[in-house]
Amino acid sequence: MRSVDYEELERAVSAAIGRGRVRGLYEAMVRGLKGRERAVAEFDDYSSFRRRVREIKERSVEELEGLVREFVRNAEARGAKVHHAADAEEACNIILRIIEESGGRTVVKSKSLTSEEIELNEYLERFGIEVLETDLGERIIQLARERPSHLVFPAIHKTVEDVAELFSAEAGRRLEPEIGALLNYIRARLRRKFLEADVGLNGANVAIAELGAVVLETNEGNGRLVASLPRVQIVLVGIEKVVGTVEEALMLARSHAVAATGQRLTVYVSVMGGRMPLQGSEGRELHIVLLDNGRRRMRDDPVFREALYCIRCGACMNVCAPYSVVGGHVFGHIYPGPIGIPWTANVHGLEKASFAHLCISCGLCREVCPVEINIPMMIARVKEIDAEAHGFPRVNKFMMAYERFGALASRLAPISNRALRSRGLRWLMEKLVGLDRNAELPAFDRKSLRARLRSVIRRPENPLMRVALFPDFFYEYVRPDIAEGLIALLQKAGVEVEVPPVKTSGYPLVAYGDLKGARRYAEHNVRVLREYASKGYLVVSLEPTATYALRFVYPYLLRDEGSREVSERTVEALALLQDLLRSGRISLEPISGRYGVHVPCHQRALSGAVHVTRLLRDAGAEAEVIGDGMCCGMAGTFGMKAGPIGRQLSVAMGERLFSMFGSREIDAIVTESSVCAIHLKAGTGMRVMHPLELLRFEVTG
Repeated sequence: MRSVDYEELERAVSAAIGRGRVRGLYEAMVRGLKGRERAVAEFDDYSSFRRRVREIKERSVEELEGLVREFVRNAEARGAKVHHAADAEEACNIILRIIEESGGRTVVKSKSLTSEEIELNEYLERFGIEVLETDLGERIIQLARERPSHLVFPAIHKTVEDVAELFSAEAGRRLEPEIGALLNYIRARLRRKFLEADVGLNGANVAIAELGAVVLETNEGNGRLVASLPRVQIVLVGIEKVVGTVEEALMLARSHAVAATGQRLTVYVSVMGGRMPLQGSEGRELHIVLLDNGRRRMRDDPVFREALYCIRCGACMNVCAPYSVVGGHVFGHIYPGPIGIPWTANVHGLEKASFAHLCISCGLCREVCPVEINIPMMIARVKEIDAEAHGFPRVNKFMMAYERFGALASRLAPISNRALRSRGLRWLMEKLVGLDRNAELPAFDRKSLRARLRSVIRRPENPLMRVALFPDFFYEYVRPDIAEGLIALLQKAGVEVEVPPVKTSGYPLVAYGDLKGARRYAEHNVRVLREYASKGYLVVSLEPTATYALRFVYPYLLRDEGSREVSERTVEALALLQDLLRSGRISLEPISGRYGVHVPCHQRALSGAVHVTRLLRDAGAEAEVIGDGMCCGMAGTFGMKAGPIGRQLSVAMGERLFSMFGSREIDAIVTESSVCAIHLKAGTGMRVMHPLELLRFEVTG
C-alpha cells in the first residue's frame, strides 16, 4: 500500500534528481563537516564535552516546568512581560496583539526558526504588518517567498544572479550580480529599517532560568540591532530552550557553534534581559513569548522526548546523503533534514513528515549530533506511525522479508542465481514486489555457513578465549567462505568458536519502521547470545551493521540487562584479529599494492577505519581512506528498491563517491560492508574486496 503522500514524495524526488544536485548545497555541507572536524580536534576530550551537553539538556527537559516558572519569575522581575502560547495560532495572536497595542506597523526580525515553525511572517502580513528579515540568508528567502533549505545556510541554493534579481526587484533598479555591490545595497537598506522599525522580533538559542534572560547567537550582528533599537522587543522561544544556569547556557552556545560551522563561538553571543532606556525613547518594552506547540506532548513521549534536546545546529543535515541530493525543500517541511522528521511529525502532523521515507538509516546524524540525540530511532518511530496509518509500501514489505528470501535462495542455488539473472524474472519482480530490475544482486552459496560447519567445528583444549560468531545474512548465505576462513584461523590460534542459532540482525526492519518486528529479532538474538556472554564468550561479527545493531540498537529497543550485557561483549572481527596480532598469536603475511578504503556508515560508530587501515599498512600495503563522511547511498536494501525512493536516489547519492575512487590510482577498494561492496563495484567498475580476502595470516603462538 502506498499513501498519496508517498506518491507525491516519489514525484518530488524524481524531479529533484532530474534537476541535478542543489547548487552549492553539497559544498556547504562538506565545509560544515570539515569545520566541525577542525573544531572538535581542539578539544582534549570532545566525547566528554558531548556527554556534559547532553546531561544539561536531559536535566533541563526533566525539570522543564520548574525551570519555566523560575525563568518567568526572574524575567518579570527584570521588567519583561511573559506570555504563554499553547500552540502556533495562540503565539501568532499574542504577537499580533503586542504589535497592534504598541501602534507598530513595521517589524524587523533576526533569524528565528521558531517563527518559521508557526509561520509568523505570513500571519502578520495578512493583517498589514510589514515584516522584514534582517539575516541575509533569511532576507533572500523571504524575497523569494520560499522556505529555508538548511537550518544554518537558508539560502545556500541561490546563486549570486538569483540574489541580484531579487534585490533588483526590491530596489526598483538593476543591481549587478556582484557580491560587494549586493552587500552594500542590503546593508544600506537594513540600516534604515533598523532605525525606522516600531518592533524588533528575535528568536533565542537558549533561555536562562536563573537570570530570566535569553541568549542570542548570530554571525552578522543583526540580532543586537533588532534587540536594541526598536522601542518594543519581542522574543519568541520554545520552552525546551530553558536551562538553569549561565554556565549551562554557555556550554550550549559553544556546542552549537562547533557543530554548526566549526567556530569556537559565533561572532555575536548576546545575553538579553530586561529593557534599558535609550535617550529620547520612552516606554521601551520587552515581551517574551514562551511556545509549547506540542513540546510538552513530546516531553511525555519516551521516543520523541529526545527531539527536545536539539540545539538547531544543523550538523545532522551536513552529513545526510539523501538531503545532499534533493535539498531541504524535498527533504523537509519547515524543519528540514534528519531532525526535521520527528519535529515535523510532532508539531506539523504526520502528513507533513512523509519525507521520513528518504531517511536511509545510516545513523550518521547520531554520530555528528553534539547532544548525542538518537535521531535514527526517532525517525524509525515516525515511519512506524506512518505504517500504522497507511501500511508499509509494498517494496518495503518485500525487503523486510529478506531473511526468508535469502534462506530459500541459498537452498535453491545455483538455480536461484540463474533465475535472478533472468531479465524476464527481474522485470516481473520489479512489477510485483518493487525489486529494481537493474540492481546487482549477490550470488547465493548452495551451502550456508551452518551447513558447512556441521562437520568442521572443533574445540581446542584450554582455549585462549571463546567466541560466538554472529554471521548475519551475507556471511550465512552469500559468502560463508569468508566466515569459514575466519573460524579456521581463530581455531588454529587456540580460540574456541561457536556459531549460535541466531537470526540475522533484523536491521532492515528498523530502517523501514517495523520496530515491533525488530524487537522480535532483538529478543531472540539477545536470548541466545546472553547465554554465551554469561559464560565469557565474546560476540563477534564480520558485518558492521550487525555489530552496530548488537552494540547500540538492541539496548535501545529492549532496554534490559540482557541486551546491555551482549552489547558490552560484542567486538568487531578485525578488532579481535588485531588483538591476536599484538599478542603474538598470529602474524601477517606481506602484501603489496595501493588500496582505497571505504568506511561503512555503521562502522563509524564503532572503530571507523582504525583496524582495517592498520592491518593493511602492517602487512606492507598502502591504504587511503576515501570519502566525504557521508553514506555511499546503498544503505542496505534501499539501493535495491525500484524507483526514485530507492535505486535512483541511491545511485545519485553514490556518484560523488564513485568519482572519488575513480580519480585515485588504486588497485582495489576495500570495505567491510557487504552491501556497500555491491554498490561500489556497480558504480565504479573496480574490484571491491573484504579485508579478509586480501589479508593473509599465519598462526605463530
